[in-house]
Amino acid sequence: MASTVTSTNNLSLRSILEKDKLTGSNFLDWERNLMIVLRHERKWYVLEEPLGEAPPANAPAAARNAHKKHSDDLLDVACLMLATMSPDLQAGLINTNAYDMIRQLRDMFQTQARTERYDATKAFNECKMVKGTSVSDHVMKMKRHLDHLERLGHPVPLQLATDTILNSLSEDYRPFVVNYNMNNMEKTIAELHSMLKTAELNMGNKNKTKDVLMVKDGGVKKKNGHASTSKGKGPVQAIQSAPKKGKGKGKGKKVKPNKARTENRCFICNEIGHWRQNCPKRHEAGSYDQLLNNSYKCCRLKVAQIFDRVANIGRDPRLRLLLGNSHK
Repeated sequence: MASTVTSTNNLSLRSILEKDKLTGSNFLDWERNLMIVLRHERKWYVLEEPLGEAPPANAPAAARNAHKKHSDDLLDVACLMLATMSPDLQAGLINTNAYDMIRQLRDMFQTQARTERYDATKAFNECKMVKGTSVSDHVMKMKRHLDHLERLGHPVPLQLATDTILNSLSEDYRPFVVNYNMNNMEKTIAELHSMLKTAELNMGNKNKTKDVLMVKDGGVKKKNGHASTSKGKGPVQAIQSAPKKGKGKGKGKKVKPNKARTENRCFICNEIGHWRQNCPKRHEAGSYDQLLNNSYKCCRLKVAQIFDRVANIGRDPRLRLLLGNSHK
């Protein structure tokens, strides 16, 4: 009864190979399905271990039975492989055992395997998470690329796979990446997946709290209708009134900024830093009067010289009386 159930299960799994026979372009998929079926039937070992020489007749029964079982399984697998490939491939491999057959097929389709390995590696390295999408879906997609490379016989080391996944996350997960690296964490892909799902949940709660606060703040602003006018320093007090329009053209008069005091030069002492009316020398005793007296004398002398040139001062007693003895 048990053998009947086992045979039924084997036939149900072998139907996978019959649905998708080997044609050449689908070698990797066909080999993967073959591995599933043979592992279920406990016969995958015949493709990994060559059949040794037959033990002598006087060898132990266990050794002779093991060799016979290996030979029978090798024949069974070879027939299964030939039955699930195209007629063109069958003709060239009809007399080949299963161990040599799988290696010849790998050599025949090595170029395709290399191309598929390149495509899988490129897809894994270029996979980037789009902001706002599910981190769980992204990690599962990266995990499928890793599994594909492992099936091709080129598994990615765990640390390299982890670094690539962390580098592919969106900017929202940068704090998580920094914390992960600073604590020198070494997690499996499954553990990293769980941690990222927890981080995504926490980020969602923070965003909800932030939205609630923004709604509350927006409600207050909408109620007031304008910015705060409370006392104290603030941007409200920095508002300046518009300049008044002038006469004529109706445009406001531009106010030129005053020059610094250091650019003003006094006309009395010829020093910089104050005006003439604030000059300390001007207020010294007699200095200002002496300045006026000198200016007055200079003016009288000039006037006298002018009158001497244009008229005879001696003939006009009024001018003599006005100028006194200054013309002498």
